[in-house]
Order: sequence, then structure tokens, then C-alpha cells
Amino acid sequence: MAQGTGSINSDYKDWEWSDDAGERARLLQSPSVETVPKNSESQGNGATSALGAVFIVVNAALGAGLLNFPAAFSMAGGVAAGITLQMCMLIFIIGGLVILAYCSQASNERTYQEVVWAVCGKVPGVLCEVAIAVYTFGTCIAFLIIIGDQEDKIIAALVKEPEEVGSSRWYTDRKFTISITAFLLILPLSIPKEIGFQKYASSLSVIGTWYVTAVIIIKYIWPDKELVPVEIPTSPSTWTAVFNAMPTICFGFQCHVSSVPVFNSMKQPEVKTWGAVVTAAMVIALFVYTGTGICGFLTFGAGVEQDVLMSYPSNDIPVALARAFIILCVLTSYPILHFCGRAVLEGLWLRYTGVTVEEDVVRERRRRLLQTISWFLLTLLLALFIPDIGKVISVIGGLAACFIFVFPGLCLIQAKLSEIQETRAISWWAQVSYGVFMVTLGAFIFGQTTANAIFVDLTA
Repeated sequence: MAQGTGSINSDYKDWEWSDDAGERARLLQSPSVETVPKNSESQGNGATSALGAVFIVVNAALGAGLLNFPAAFSMAGGVAAGITLQMCMLIFIIGGLVILAYCSQASNERTYQEVVWAVCGKVPGVLCEVAIAVYTFGTCIAFLIIIGDQEDKIIAALVKEPEEVGSSRWYTDRKFTISITAFLLILPLSIPKEIGFQKYASSLSVIGTWYVTAVIIIKYIWPDKELVPVEIPTSPSTWTAVFNAMPTICFGFQCHVSSVPVFNSMKQPEVKTWGAVVTAAMVIALFVYTGTGICGFLTFGAGVEQDVLMSYPSNDIPVALARAFIILCVLTSYPILHFCGRAVLEGLWLRYTGVTVEEDVVRERRRRLLQTISWFLLTLLLALFIPDIGKVISVIGGLAACFIFVFPGLCLIQAKLSEIQETRAISWWAQVSYGVFMVTLGAFIFGQTTANAIFVDLTA
């Protein structure tokens, strides 16, 4: 995309709410990404190579969401439908990542929400930050549910009781195990002001994700002898059922919020290079998600659980190790997601009150403790009463579609409209039309998945 002449962020500086923009940009950097101060002369001074950027983006995309992919293939109506849906959406997922880099370069902003603020203005900027806060809140709930699910299976194996009978012991109760794990491990990690120490946990998440995928594939190739043959759907039950897989795909591939800091951390932050980086990263993520989805779905068919690891028996040692990896991954990921959500809420509060970061240092600690404890207790309470991650993903998957389609589409439209040109070339009209299509597609996915979550999943 050729960068035209214009100042797409001229109106952004007119808003008086931007006094703490630099601090909020610093707060929301990915813990594994080192960037240089925002300056037009600093382009090319980043520390991340193109290959390094590929793995950071892959790490940002891969996560606990892969546990839901076999169920997504089942909802979509089989392997062919699931793969086709992923491939179609992947085109726009990559396009959104490239658009964000283009707009980041044009606006000289270094985080997702700051790009939206600069390019689209106040209202979309606030909506974007609220969406990030809600999305991270919902993801934290999903993480706690995953902890409870996996601990149930591990404890069942340790106490050696038949799964169909269940356990009456108080210390094996799901609500107790989630609560004690959350209070002893997650809450202490969530309180600190800085989370730089968490950046080393990313390697653990990568190892855990790849191990889970490997176990699911191996278990399909060499299934257990006692595994009963299952029905394998080859088509969706209705033509609209295929759309039920969209939230999972959006949730799985959503790395757009953290992509802008990664782009700006590169040694040569160029849009063309970035296009190659994100294409390679999304292809890698596609193979991981597709391998997990296909093999998990073909192993258990229409009866696959929303969390595929729940479909395996408790006494399976390789699967038990996969459960332990997933627990460790979400234990370290919850504080990072909470940190990002808390930073957005902090930025919104400072804008609302009109107080700068420097003037608010005294009350920051008290407010941070209140925000952290409130966030923690609310996510824990909801996790205790929501039965599976599928219901949470069905809600936040719609928000992921906004980050992938709606906001990048709006940024592209506004960026092109702000260019000063005597005549509009065909390429200009093509890019504006592409932006309009992305916004329309994202709004459709958000509306469809949110309506389905409210009227089907949450009322079931």
C-alpha cells in the first residue's frame, strides 16, 4: 500500500485526553518485545529480526484457544468445512495485520489502541480500549475454567477413583481447586506494577502448546485400544452452523493487539517485510491449529468436548503431562492479560479525570490494588459457575473479530480518506472497498456470534 500525502492523526492531537499517551503505550507493550522510544528518527533501531518477529507473532497467536479447535471443527460440520473456513478467514487475518503496520507507520504510534486513536479519532479509540478490557477480562475467565478442568482430571488420576462415579472428597471439588490455585498463585503474580519478569514465561507457553498438539496428533495416529468408534460428521447440521466455529477461529488467530509493538520493535519496520513476517507466522499457526482440530475431531467425532483434553481418560500419562503444561501456561498468561486490561482501564480513568501519570503517583498503588482484587474476584466468581470454555469463547470470539476485521478496516478507510490527492486511483478505491468489506465482515461475525452466545449458549 502506497502511503499518500496527509496527516491522518492531526485531529488526534486536538483531543485533550492524550496527555498520558506515552505512558499508556509503554504500559501495553508485550512483555517479550523491547521497543525504542517513539520518535520519527528511531525507525530501524529496533532489536528484533524478521525471523524473531515471526516467532513472537506465532507465540502471540498460539495459546490455550487451541483446546477448542476440535469442537469448532465439529460445529463447522467436519474437516472440509473447518479447513475451508480457516483458509478464507486467514486472508483477512493477514490483511488486518498488514493494515495495522501501515497505519502505525503513517501515524507514528506504537500500540494497537494508540493507532486506532490516532487514525480514527476519539470515539473509535475509546471503544477499542473498552473492547480490549472486556476481551482480556473474558480471556482471564477462560483461563481459570481451563485450570479447573485440567486439575479435575489430574486429581481424578491421583485419587484413582472411577471418573463416572465422581469424588465426594472436599479437596477434589472443582470450585475449591480453582479457588485455592487462583489465590495462592495467580493473585500474587497479578498485583505487581511491572511484569517484566513474566517475559520468560513465553518460552514455556510455546513448549506447552506444541506438546499438546503433538500429543493429540499421536493419539489419533495410535489410538488407545479401548477407544470406541465414534460418528464423524461430514457436513454441518444446518448452513448456519458453520458460523458457530468463527468465534474459536477468531479467538485462536487474534494476535493483532500485540502485533503493533512487534512491528515497531523490528530492525527494519517496513510494511513489505512485515507482510512476509505475518504470512509466515499465520501459516505456522494454521498448521498447529489445523493439526489439533483435525486429529482431535477425528478421534472423538461429534462427542468431542469443548476442551479436547477433557475427552481423554485421566490415567493417560502423556495427556496428564499436557494438562500440566496447559495449567502452567495459563497460570503465567493470566497475569499478563490482566496487566494489559488493567493498563487500559488506568488510561481510561486518567483521561476521564484529566490527571496525568506524574500527578497521580500517590494514589496509583491504592487504585492498582483495588482494580486487581476486583478484577480477580469477578473473574474467579464467573469461572466457578460457567461450565466450559466454549461458552466464554463464544462471547469473546466476537470481540476478537472486531480486533481482526473492524478496527483495522476502519483504520484503512480513514487513512486513505485523509490522503490529499487530486485524483483517486483505482488502487485507492480498491483499498477503501477492502476496508469497507472488512468492517462489514467483522460486524457480521461480531453480531452473529454475540447473538448466538446470548440466545443459545448463555441461556442453555
